[in-house]
Amino acid sequence: MPDAGGRPGGPVPAAANGSVMAPGATTAGASGEARADERRFRIYTLAVLTFGIITASAVSWWLPFEGSANLWWIGPILVLSFLLAEQLGINVDVRSGISWTISFTEIPLVIGFFVAPFEVVLAAHLIAGISTLLARKVSGRVLYNAGAFLLEITSAFAVAGLVTHIVGGEGIPWLAALAGTLTAPLTSTLLALAAVRVLRRRMRIGTALRLTGRILVVGFVNASVGLSGYLVIAGTPEAWPLVVAVFLGLTALYWAYSDLLREQRDMEALSDVSLMVARSGQQAAARPASRADDLVGGVDISEWATIAERIKDQLAAGRVVLRLRLDPTEAMRPVVAGDPLPSCEPPADDPLLRLPGAHVRHFRITEANPDVRAALLDRGAQEALVVPLRSANQLLGVVEAHDRLSRWRGFGKYDVQLLGTMASHLATSLDNRRLLATLRHDAYHDPLTGLLNRPGFRQVAREPVRELRNMVVLRVDLDVFSTVSDALGYAWADRMVLAAGRRIRDALGSDVPLARLEGASFAALLDCDPDLAHERAERLRVQLSAPYPVDRLTVEANAMVGYASPAVEETGELLDVDSLLQRADVAVRATRGGEEVRGYVPSMGQIFMRRFQLVTQFRQAVEEGQVSVHYQPKVSLPNRHVLGVEALVRWQHPEFGRLDPDEFVPAVEAAGLIGVLTGFVLEQSLIRTRKWLDEGLRIGAAVNLSVRNLADLDFPNKVVRALDKFGVPPELLTFELTESGVMADPQKALPILRELHALGIVLAVDDFGTGYSSLAYLRQLPVDQVKIDKSFVLGMGTALGDLAVVRSIVELGHSLGLTVVAEGVEEDVARDQLEAMGCDVAQGYLISRPLPEDRLEAWLQARTARSPGRHAETVLTLLT
Repeated sequence: MPDAGGRPGGPVPAAANGSVMAPGATTAGASGEARADERRFRIYTLAVLTFGIITASAVSWWLPFEGSANLWWIGPILVLSFLLAEQLGINVDVRSGISWTISFTEIPLVIGFFVAPFEVVLAAHLIAGISTLLARKVSGRVLYNAGAFLLEITSAFAVAGLVTHIVGGEGIPWLAALAGTLTAPLTSTLLALAAVRVLRRRMRIGTALRLTGRILVVGFVNASVGLSGYLVIAGTPEAWPLVVAVFLGLTALYWAYSDLLREQRDMEALSDVSLMVARSGQQAAARPASRADDLVGGVDISEWATIAERIKDQLAAGRVVLRLRLDPTEAMRPVVAGDPLPSCEPPADDPLLRLPGAHVRHFRITEANPDVRAALLDRGAQEALVVPLRSANQLLGVVEAHDRLSRWRGFGKYDVQLLGTMASHLATSLDNRRLLATLRHDAYHDPLTGLLNRPGFRQVAREPVRELRNMVVLRVDLDVFSTVSDALGYAWADRMVLAAGRRIRDALGSDVPLARLEGASFAALLDCDPDLAHERAERLRVQLSAPYPVDRLTVEANAMVGYASPAVEETGELLDVDSLLQRADVAVRATRGGEEVRGYVPSMGQIFMRRFQLVTQFRQAVEEGQVSVHYQPKVSLPNRHVLGVEALVRWQHPEFGRLDPDEFVPAVEAAGLIGVLTGFVLEQSLIRTRKWLDEGLRIGAAVNLSVRNLADLDFPNKVVRALDKFGVPPELLTFELTESGVMADPQKALPILRELHALGIVLAVDDFGTGYSSLAYLRQLPVDQVKIDKSFVLGMGTALGDLAVVRSIVELGHSLGLTVVAEGVEEDVARDQLEAMGCDVAQGYLISRPLPEDRLEAWLQARTARSPGRHAETVLTLLT
């Protein structure tokens, strides 16, 4: 016979037994929907109990007691029979939160039709059923189940009496007893389905019909066995062993069927829990980075309540508590499904949470020591299953299940196995979700500072920028980062970045989205009027520009701040985050000349638009002849021989006019077009050198290289092909490299330089003395010349320090066997000083400005004299 309502083994709707509660919730905080369900169920219980009493009275009046007082012993036997049938019941979970128990109560009921009057059977059933409820500690649904017991037996005897009246004859015929016995489980099922409807639980009509049909089949089998056994024993008393054997076989069949159903339901539960965590994690991945605090292991906290409810339903437990750890340094966070916990905060030395292994531990209050008994009483539980959630010896959480409702003997071995397997799956899913949450956090946060990175800032700021017009994107750059990095190393620079990030966070507050974009560049999203943005940016700049005490050093720093607002868009349309960041970056780059805080204005964008335009037009400019090469002569000291020229690029733009190389060369290099530029200058220089060779002049050409050229492994082969193409000896080609460029990554530059030097090409270090020189690397570099930076040469006449630097460089170069070239020679005094020091070559305006090819030819004819050289070539000597 199927049990009903809150009866053990009967339908156990989740809201009837307790509500899912968030950590810290109390009974007063339960949802209004759950309280409404309780009110409806109370009304339904009163209706069932009232109707049961009325119908029992009517049937008792219709079927009066006609037995003998000598049959008093039949009542206790029936009570024991019903109790035994209840304890042999088999739980079958038919839906999440709803279960029926296949019991053998039809067998004593069908026999009761023949051996006892209605009142005795009714009393026996009531006593057995209510006693079982109380023994299983299900006191909250006693009245409802009492009404259900009354209606079961009353409807059974009513149908049996009606069939007897129709069939006729003395006593109750077997057909009437069979019909009455089948009526009892049918009544119980209808009451249970009505309870599901009252509690607003969903169950399809087809599912309800299938359940009803299966219950009638089971009831028919049980009733048939009981009826057949009674008739056989009544007619042939010696046949009772056969009846007992049939009964035991039927019981074994039921238990086997129950095991199959239990395994099926357990597998479904394991799959459900894993899918819940996986789907919740997928939903969490779509949430903004700013909502990470609402997640536990990458899953929203409300989703864990649903998972806890699913575990509670599967175990038919009164309560399930998931204690999840947000952070290894923090306490575990409880999520409760079922009856509220009296206290959500267990003591630090809670004996139930001392979990050295990963196995399920089963605690019963009747078998526990005083500490465990006290812990169970604190939870308001009589027994508990506790299992840790572990991954790689890390405690991720704990699962507790309290007081099984649907079995008198409490949690069994199947429940222990199920919870252990479920905990293993849950720990794996939780660990995977935590890993994904960590990866997601790392994807949107800077690993050094813990602040947002550019993608994270873009995601967090997208909605505010779209919805509010008074948002301002602020960009902050510290100009000391590269200096500290080059001078002290990246470790010290990182300390500077950390200190700057803390200052910005303290200045703007913890609620302001703040990101580290790259290096020492930060971005923030301010909720303020654009008119107030300048004032806040200025205060921030002052705080950031204060000296930084880093360990035992104090580093001076300067900050530049630019900001942009959506309100600056002329069309009235709001800009996206990327556009605002780009405009704030333009404003930062426009902070020059003491004005270190700038708001974006449209004119600033024209500068960078011009650079963009130059980069996109560069290839076409080379092909159309807009780009040309000028040459500046180099003269040896003291014999005044013209040794060569330095090739310098020039661009005559049709719209912008003559462009300074400092304007377009860095942009071309940044755009990855430096190879095109170097190739063009190299080809023009070799063409000019070939012409001189054809004229009998041995004049070499020097071409400036970028550090990016040294990253091209095929560059030496390109040079060889160019030399072969124009037939120029390699010793007439010089490559000049900036000292800072070579020293930036000498390990990458060295192989290329050695290969070029092996070809016979002359290598020169340009701007020597301005970079972060390393004598050890200079000795390793296969260079032939060093060029003294013109800033030192120009200052020799007024600054003794510059004079000393130039003298030191000359002596250092000669000690290493290098030719020393001085550039920036503009006065006769400087030339004479260099000559006195022993400098080898001079270059500068005193000799000649950079000249186009035609003017260079005119200069050579007017300013030089031709004389035979040692190798039959003509030598050009500068006229004084």
